[in-house]
Amino acid sequence: MSEGALPPGEGMLGQNIMHFARLLRRTGLPVGPAETIAATQALTHIDLADRRSFHAALRGIMVHRHEHQAMFDQAFSLFWRNPDAGKFAAALAAMDGMRPPQEERAAPGARRLADAMASSRERPPPPDQTPQDVDSTLTFSGREKLAELDFEAMTAKEINQTKLEIKALRLPLDLRRTRRFRPDAAGARVDMKATIKRSLAHGGEILALSRRARVTRPPPLVVLCDISGSMARYSQILLHFLHAVANDRDRVSVFLFGTRLSNITRQLRNRDPEVAFQMVASVVPDWSGGTRIGEALAEFNQVWARRVLAQGAVVLLVTDGLDRDGAKGLTDNMARLHRSCRRLIWLNPLLRWDGFAPKAQGARAILPHVDEFRPVHNLASLRTLIGALSQSAPPRLSALRAWEDQT
Repeated sequence: MSEGALPPGEGMLGQNIMHFARLLRRTGLPVGPAETIAATQALTHIDLADRRSFHAALRGIMVHRHEHQAMFDQAFSLFWRNPDAGKFAAALAAMDGMRPPQEERAAPGARRLADAMASSRERPPPPDQTPQDVDSTLTFSGREKLAELDFEAMTAKEINQTKLEIKALRLPLDLRRTRRFRPDAAGARVDMKATIKRSLAHGGEILALSRRARVTRPPPLVVLCDISGSMARYSQILLHFLHAVANDRDRVSVFLFGTRLSNITRQLRNRDPEVAFQMVASVVPDWSGGTRIGEALAEFNQVWARRVLAQGAVVLLVTDGLDRDGAKGLTDNMARLHRSCRRLIWLNPLLRWDGFAPKAQGARAILPHVDEFRPVHNLASLRTLIGALSQSAPPRLSALRAWEDQT
């Protein structure tokens, strides 16, 4: 076959590319119509008989992140090897349901691919709509089970359900008094300037007093999120929460850090989550790499702190505390960050373990300079965080002292 020529059944090739894109999208890869069209056009410039060129062309267009390459390779091998691969995967999924449960869950990538392929099978007929009495004693809903499920252990379907739940979350921070005033008939203060101005319309006679009240507004929210390899799954799902928060309220600043610091506040302002995350991927070069927490906080303190930390800002530090530089400069930068904000909360997914202890150098350097220390590994922990932020800030007490009192 000559280079650039499509076979007589090119219509089927275009349909297969579309179905393959849908499969990738069901596994969680950000593949949309633009990638599908570009992939179809790219195939006109290669020899379709060369499987390696075919694979490289699709991979170069449909994969935007390094961590998605393994999932793409698995999906490519399964989809383009057998036209009936979807039915085969569905049969495997049914067989897995008949096996006795195992303590360890399968690899996340394999489960997501199996779920995506199984979703293409025919839907079963609707059940009988006749009402039946069901004994719901000692049972719980699927939403409650999903809320307690760890982000790291979720399947593709569970991740999609979690994203929908996160989208509905709201973050009502407690209101703070500012230095500004606004006219208010029931205000506690008399506005003499406005009173005299109104009296000019009556020949200088004061008929009523104008009053004013102090303006209250929620404090700024600043999020510093770790996107290193150990935090990859948690940071990906937390981005959906941060996207919902950034589009629901003003004065929200979001920074990602791995080996360097990236400000993604403007990108998250886009209402479309898929477009927003594609824009984030284009400006963040160090996803799923190493972690330099000290350098990232030093850059934030020097460049961004005076811009975003004002009027009692609340800072969320999302990291597991694993620093490749051995906590170099982390203690001083954490102390400066703690002095610059009203409330500093450390969110650590490792806190979900009962036997967790801050043994890493980074964790030991962070803990003495935070006000609160909370887990962030499932929906329930996010809802607990929202409840804590919607209340007044407790007296500033080192989380290290609170940790020592609890242990």
